[in-house]
Amino acid sequence: MNFTADDMGSIRSRFPALARQVGGRPAAFLDGAAGSQVPQTVIDAIGDYLAHRNANHCGEFATSRESDAMLEEAHQAAADFLGVDDSATVAFGANMTSLTFALSRALAQTWTPGDEILLTRLDHDGNFTPWQLAARDAGAVVREAAIHATDCTLDLDDFKDKLNGKTRLVAFAAASNFSGTINPISDLCAMAHSAGAQVFIDAVHYAPHRRIDVDAWQCDFLTCSAYKFFGPHVGLLWGRREFMENLAPYKLRVAPNSLPGRWMTGTQNHECIAGTLAAIDYLASLGDSPSRREALDEAFEKITAHENELTTRALRRLRSIDGLEVFGITDETRRHERVSTFSLRHPACPPREMAHHLGDAGIFVWRAKTIIEALSEHQPACLEHLRRIADNWETTQRNEVFSKEFAAIKGVSIDYAVLEHATEVAVIEAPFTWDDLGGWSAVARQRGQDENGNTVVGRHLGIDSKNVLVHT
Repeated sequence: MNFTADDMGSIRSRFPALARQVGGRPAAFLDGAAGSQVPQTVIDAIGDYLAHRNANHCGEFATSRESDAMLEEAHQAAADFLGVDDSATVAFGANMTSLTFALSRALAQTWTPGDEILLTRLDHDGNFTPWQLAARDAGAVVREAAIHATDCTLDLDDFKDKLNGKTRLVAFAAASNFSGTINPISDLCAMAHSAGAQVFIDAVHYAPHRRIDVDAWQCDFLTCSAYKFFGPHVGLLWGRREFMENLAPYKLRVAPNSLPGRWMTGTQNHECIAGTLAAIDYLASLGDSPSRREALDEAFEKITAHENELTTRALRRLRSIDGLEVFGITDETRRHERVSTFSLRHPACPPREMAHHLGDAGIFVWRAKTIIEALSEHQPACLEHLRRIADNWETTQRNEVFSKEFAAIKGVSIDYAVLEHATEVAVIEAPFTWDDLGGWSAVARQRGQDENGNTVVGRHLGIDSKNVLVHT
């Protein structure tokens, strides 16, 4: 199952943000590793809630009853999205980090001094510090599984070696928002359970790229955030009923002891939960089945196929840039082991400078300084020399022409020249090195061929006197 060109045009038309232009050109939203844009239906759902059913929980009047009905449907939609049958085991909260802190506090009450927690060097800080602090409070020991620096994959031998009878919890990401690596989720869960440990999965970065299936993975807890899968800023927490009922969360006296309310203390962001429901229904609309859960299966089958094509295209073009280092899996035959998120390093251009000038040119990327603190303790070079691009399948691909533009953008400030005339974009690899260019002020001409074999000439002017990226 694949998206057609007509499908992609229709999908893009649902996102108002994609009409944005910078300098007369469409903005390229390659910042999906830190959040996504939203379809109009999500915007409408938030506004409709505020306009017509804005009320607190459990009131004896129409707007409160309608609000509660929406919340019930949102819980069911979240259960469908996560692949679980029990909608009461899904709680909403401010974000993944807040929910993880809440869960870590509750779990820490069950740990004793000498117990061990196993984390990984592939995780971002939202799945690291909450457990580290909880272990500190309980007197537990934190162990960290290493990664293979060559491809940013988890060192499974080290993971196994650090599991033992004292391990109480294993926490890892389904997919890394630094390297795009997809962990062997079911295998890690099985290994952890064989040691008697509970399993917590951070699925924040995995959620927009692949189908979450809690029942298949057999994990014990999972979090994700709607802002990563085309919704508003709302966090989702799922846990096995026996754990969610028996753990003691920090909550108000007026909060219920039943699920899911005992994990949703305080007044929730109802309008954005309505937006989360709309985001899940939007994803389901990309499938064909009348059943939301089956439609989500179909949608993510298409998403996966489309992203695999984009990943192959991106890896080929990134590898062709002299001096550019791509972190993570770069072997096309292993594209199923990663999502389409790329962290890059080039010795000629610091990440802040590169991200700044790309941003001025309408190319939105992240400088990955604060996302990978845990990893950078082992690989300090990563901290200051990375820029991160998330090739979100939906918000960065207008058509094949836009795909060429996406590839060209990757090298705007490195060793590529770019020609753009109306809707035509040609990419030419320059035969000179950065030293030959003499820095940002150099002027170079290059004759070459575009992907269709047409002879083209490009001129790279670098950065002008006002620090504006110029290319013609």
